[in-house]
Amino acid sequence: MMRKYIIIGVQAAMILIAFNSCKKFLDVVPDNVATIDNAFTMRTQAMKFLYTCYSFMPRNGQLGDDPAMVGGDELWEIPERGAYLDMAKGFQSKVGPLGDRWQSMYQAIRDCNIFLENIGKVPDMLPEEKSRWIAEVKFLKAYYHFCLVRMYGPIPLIRTNLPISSDVNQVKVFRDPVDSCFNYISTLLDEAAIGLPAIVISPATEAGRITLPIALSLKAKVLVTAASPLFNGNTDQSALKNSDGTQLFNTTFSQDKWDIAAIACREAIDACANVGMKLYMYNPSFQQFDVSDTIKTQLSISGAVTEKWNSEIIWANTQSNTDNLQRLISNWWDPRYLDGVVTRGELSPPLKMAELFYSSNGVPINEDKTYDYTGRYNLRVAGDADKLYIHKGYTTVGIHFDREPRFYADLGFDGAVYYGHGRYDDNDFMGLFYLEGKFKQRNGKGKYGYNTVTGYNLKKLIHFQNVVNSNTDYSVVNYPYPIMRLSDLYLLYAEALNEFEGPGEEVNKYVDLVRARAGLPKVAVAWANFSTNPVKFQNKDGMRSIIRQERLIELSFESQRLWDLRRWKESATELNKQILGWDLSQTEPISYYRTTVVYNQSFGSKDYFWPIDENYIVNNRNLVQNLGW
Repeated sequence: MMRKYIIIGVQAAMILIAFNSCKKFLDVVPDNVATIDNAFTMRTQAMKFLYTCYSFMPRNGQLGDDPAMVGGDELWEIPERGAYLDMAKGFQSKVGPLGDRWQSMYQAIRDCNIFLENIGKVPDMLPEEKSRWIAEVKFLKAYYHFCLVRMYGPIPLIRTNLPISSDVNQVKVFRDPVDSCFNYISTLLDEAAIGLPAIVISPATEAGRITLPIALSLKAKVLVTAASPLFNGNTDQSALKNSDGTQLFNTTFSQDKWDIAAIACREAIDACANVGMKLYMYNPSFQQFDVSDTIKTQLSISGAVTEKWNSEIIWANTQSNTDNLQRLISNWWDPRYLDGVVTRGELSPPLKMAELFYSSNGVPINEDKTYDYTGRYNLRVAGDADKLYIHKGYTTVGIHFDREPRFYADLGFDGAVYYGHGRYDDNDFMGLFYLEGKFKQRNGKGKYGYNTVTGYNLKKLIHFQNVVNSNTDYSVVNYPYPIMRLSDLYLLYAEALNEFEGPGEEVNKYVDLVRARAGLPKVAVAWANFSTNPVKFQNKDGMRSIIRQERLIELSFESQRLWDLRRWKESATELNKQILGWDLSQTEPISYYRTTVVYNQSFGSKDYFWPIDENYIVNNRNLVQNLGW
């Protein structure tokens, strides 16, 4: 939604509804029926309430409102600014939980219910428009429930608002079994799909509103989540029961859930194809300088996220499409280009993220039989063949050589080449810039607040046309933060299909589509020719590993890794590894490229789900706390 409508929606919520959230666990509809009735007396008033329902959308990509950005292990920051990393550092608590959404999402669900209960009263609306608005709000209601389920597990389902005549026992609701939660969300999305348009009618004014491809794609993600190990036969949660003895997790694994998920993914892919969606490829026709195929590939990878409303974006959050958000991203993640420029480069990918990406042959570096994995920390000097990635003649470490295009498109490092930003270097095309990351160099440690904490910078999410205008002025290109891209959907489909029936041509096809855009050979070709395990892709376990690594690479730094690691039950492995970087206090390569422990993370079984704030437990004894909290 356009920002002005979001503001109107928030104001409408404040005017129309007298909130009383601190008195009860879940609010009932307040006793102001006349005010609510007035909100639905005409179309213009009802539209404000529609925007109110949208206004609760979490601000994806914002450090303070998106725990998936810095709540896991993808990004680290200098200790002086460590508040955003408290969850990643293991400081979660049931007293004021970090990243808590319990109250805001239930407030959103209540407003959705108010809308659905009253929209029929509006007289000056065509039936088809009313049907569309109802569908949008049913989608939002489903999404808000999903946000709660993937955070807290089983939750109370709020199908309708409690009447104002409800007694105290009706207000004190129980948590519903997790399978019931997923079934209800899926049903809401099915109902929403009936009334949604295939595309927005007026992109100039309706960008961000819900369409059929969005609804079907979210359903696909919901059902893949429901089929994943965290929710499908998770015996670790066998003790989680309501006070009346209701089992909240079905601890018996269901293979059928993967079949249902695969069907949903296929339907979503078809819906996207029907409106012409395809993986984004950079089109350089508007540029006044020639770029190589290598750079085109990198810009295709980058632009899939940063090019607003490109052919790959299924759903993007327009509430994250603000100058302040993009400037924050750029200020914190973009390296310091010139003295005085506001960019800082403070949020840093750890070494584990650098090692995640494939070799140039498209297989993991520890599997590539041609890659010197044991010597990856040895020093090398960049030659003429490396100059598109690393400053020619620069001494850096072996792990920065012979890597896949996404490595160079997503990460910056000491000696790395950056493109864009309106800067010129001698004898090169527009925008060439080299990182210098050693002690007291331009991008190195020794200047407070202007360096990484690991030795790596984040290129991803930064539009290449952000411009350094002067030593004190830096302009940014805004774009709505992607919630779901086509590559995400393709990999969900491959995952579900592999889990249900094992590897095959259809599974490979959708992984290979993503790899082709990234400039990599097909899975079968890469593993057969370069892997120490050449038949890995031919069995379900091996293909599962390939698909998971492909997702972690393709969707890195996009608020996806935290949720994927959790649903796979891999967080206890990955988030108990050390956060490593280089020795940033050194000036010479031989000393700088020594691994250094930045932080010792810890993750226990209780951390797979957020704690419910103990205040809600005190006020409603029918609520049971998540295990371990």
